[in-house]
Amino acid sequence: METVQTMLGGETRLLVTASPDDTVLEATQRMNDQHVGSVLVMEGIRLVGIFTERDVLRRVVGAGLAPERTRVADVMTTDVVCCRPTAGIDDVAELMRSRRIRHVPVVDAEGLVVGLVSIGDVNACRYSRCEVALHQVEDYIWRRA
Repeated sequence: METVQTMLGGETRLLVTASPDDTVLEATQRMNDQHVGSVLVMEGIRLVGIFTERDVLRRVVGAGLAPERTRVADVMTTDVVCCRPTAGIDDVAELMRSRRIRHVPVVDAEGLVVGLVSIGDVNACRYSRCEVALHQVEDYIWRRA
């Protein structure tokens, strides 16, 4: 079974973060600069929330708040759904589907953030798996294996 750990492949990816005291404008500029759909809201090494594109649309723009004056702490998601590195990819995909979320922080046994999985990461992994299976079937059919 493929896990989040194998999907991340041990590669070190920059985790894009924000402080609860950052403004929404600062956080969204960081998201745009890094080409990501969310930032992890951290106090030191502790995860306190996640701020996503959906939060911008619903809690800032939809509420008519000024991004340059609104703090991330006031509009972030605080009930953060996380997973462990040992979680199966299909389990994380189901978690995302059932909770209607697109970003899941990966935390270790001590609760420290070690990565972030997006729905794009999950879809790319599942696509690769399907592609491999298709080639295996084709090889079997054409007796190339």
